[in-house]
Amino acid sequence: MEVLEQMNEQEMKRIAIEKYVNIQRIKKHGQEEVEYQEKIARAELQMLGISTEDLEISKQQ
Repeated sequence: MEVLEQMNEQEMKRIAIEKYVNIQRIKKHGQEEVEYQEKIARAELQMLGISTEDLEISKQQ
């Protein structure tokens, strides 16, 4: 919650719009867009020092 308290309203609006636009792109372009969005999100998280390893959903065999 600390991060949200540090963001102003404009930043929160920008993030919400980006999420919505990304979902629309995924709906239109399918798996290729999913993979692209995942790559970008992983890079952003790593730049912030957040490991994505524990966030991965393992594929059931």
